[in-house]
Amino acid sequence: MTPLLRETATPRTRALNAALRSLWGKKMILAQQESPHRLFHSRETEWIEAVTGDLPAMLGLDFIHDDYDGVVERARCWNDRGGIVTICWHTGVEGIDYPSSKNEDPDWSRLLTRGTAENDLLRRRWDDAARALLKLQSSDIPVLWRPFHEFDGQWFWWGKGGPERFVSLWREMVRTFSGDCGLNNLIWVLGYADDVREGWDPGAGFLDIAGSDTYRGETVHKASWERLHALYPDKPLAFHECGQLPMPDRFFDESCPWLWLMPWHGSTLMNIGPQRLREVYADPRTVTLSRAPRF
Repeated sequence: MTPLLRETATPRTRALNAALRSLWGKKMILAQQESPHRLFHSRETEWIEAVTGDLPAMLGLDFIHDDYDGVVERARCWNDRGGIVTICWHTGVEGIDYPSSKNEDPDWSRLLTRGTAENDLLRRRWDDAARALLKLQSSDIPVLWRPFHEFDGQWFWWGKGGPERFVSLWREMVRTFSGDCGLNNLIWVLGYADDVREGWDPGAGFLDIAGSDTYRGETVHKASWERLHALYPDKPLAFHECGQLPMPDRFFDESCPWLWLMPWHGSTLMNIGPQRLREVYADPRTVTLSRAPRF
C-alpha cells in the first residue's frame, strides 16, 4: 500500500492525486522553484508573470534555513490562488543550510540506530518539519513532498551512505511521517539525479511519484524517463528540477511527457529567456496557474 493511498489520506490529497493522474501523459504541469532568500521569495513568479502574463501551476518551496513558518504561509497563499504546492528540504542533520546538506557526512551506524544522540537529533529535525506539514494538513492543503532529492548523485549527506542506507532512511521517514506523525496530506516524490542509478529503489509501496532531474543543457531527459518507467511502470514521472525548457512538442514527440517541469530559481530561470518562456507558457499542452486543475 502506498503512502498516499492509505484509507486515512485526506479527500483533497486524493483529489489532487486523481487530477495529476488525469493529466499524466496528456499535458505537462509548469512549476517554478522559488528563491530561498527572504527578500526575494516572489522574484521568480513576479518575473514569469511579467513575461508571460501567467504563472506556474506549481510552486516549489524549501524548508532550508528552518524556514518552516515562512514556507507554511507562502504555501497557504499559493493554495488560495488555486496552485499546487511541492516542498523539498536542503538541510543537514546538524546544520540548516545548503552547505550543511552537502558537507555533512554522518556516522550511519549511529544515525539509523534508535537511542543514539545522532538518531535523536535526526528525529528532532523531522519533528520540526512534520509540525509544519501538519499545519498545512490542518488547512486542507496537500503537498508533493520531495525529501532527500538527488540521493543517487551522492553529493548530499543522505546519499553518502550508499543505496542500502538511503533506502533505510527513506522508508523510516515514510513510516514516521505517515504513521507516528499522522501526516495524511503528503504525496511522496522520490527524486533521482541525472542518470537514475540502479540499486536505490526503496520499493514501489514507499513512493507515489518518481522523478529525475538534470541541468545538462536543453534536454527532454528521455534516457532517465525510460529507466524510471522500467522501475515504476505504474507511477507518474516528474522532471522535478531542470535548467532549460525545451519546447513541449519535443517531449511528446520523443514519448517522455513528464508530469511536471520545474526550472530552478535565480539565474537558472533567467537564462531560459523571455521568448522561450512565453512560448512554453502559451503552449496548450502545458498547465499554468490559469489552467490548473481544481482539486
